[in-house]
Parts: sequence; structure tokens; C-alpha cells
Amino acid sequence: MKIIGRVDKVDFPELSLKNIKVKVDTGAYTSSIHCSEIKEIEVDQIKKLTFKVLDSECNKFKDKVITEENYQKRSIKSSFGDSEERFIIQSEIILFNTTYPIELSLTNRRDMKYPILIGRKFLSGKFIVDTSIKNQSYFLKI
Repeated sequence: MKIIGRVDKVDFPELSLKNIKVKVDTGAYTSSIHCSEIKEIEVDQIKKLTFKVLDSECNKFKDKVITEENYQKRSIKSSFGDSEERFIIQSEIILFNTTYPIELSLTNRRDMKYPILIGRKFLSGKFIVDTSIKNQSYFLKI
């Protein structure tokens, strides 16, 4: 297993994000990403999810609407203990020059320092977390 630090800069190629800051959060089960304008729509009797990754406050914001047909809606417990319904998508993350599938819940993280949390569902069996280090994956790229 690879050792990952408390924060890193990673890529999400399907979401057009490069070197985006993430926080590794073993307290969170599901990984989450800050999104804006999240809407469930129906086109030709097919439900679709549209959203923008990040928002205009973030320097990596591209103002691009992403449409997903493959998604779920699940009840997720927040760090405050409250349950909320969130949309879940499948995507890809590049860490340590390896592409992994990742499940992301779409949520508003506007007031948070990191727009993306990497939860233990993704980390389990792949990484050991060492909170004394950071940016291990990013350092391999530069």
C-alpha cells in the first residue's frame, strides 16, 4: 500500500481538474466534491444530472456544465451528524501516477478550505494515511 499524506494535489481527468487540492479525511466514509448548480432534469423521459464542478470563487473553476446519466441519490451523514440527500457520481482520480475509479458525492463545500474530501471508502485497501506528510502524489509529478 502507498502512503498518502493529509492533503495532496490530484487530477480528475473526467472533470477537467488538474492539480486540485484535496483533503484526506478518514472520518468521512464517502468522498465529496464541491459543486454548484446541481440539478436533476429529464430529457426524452431520461433523468439526467447537471452540475458545475466548483464555483466562481475557486481559481480552478471552468464554468462548464457537466451532464451525468449514471448517478444515484443517497442519504449521507454530514460531519455535524445530520443526514442529507446527495447525488453520487462515478469518476476517476489520478494519484501517484495511477488512475483509480472513485465515487464522489456532490455537495456545497464553498466555505471549506478544500473543495474535495477523499474518504475512507476510496482509501481502504489502497493507502495508509500519515498525517505528518502532504502532497506525496503531487511531488512525483513535478
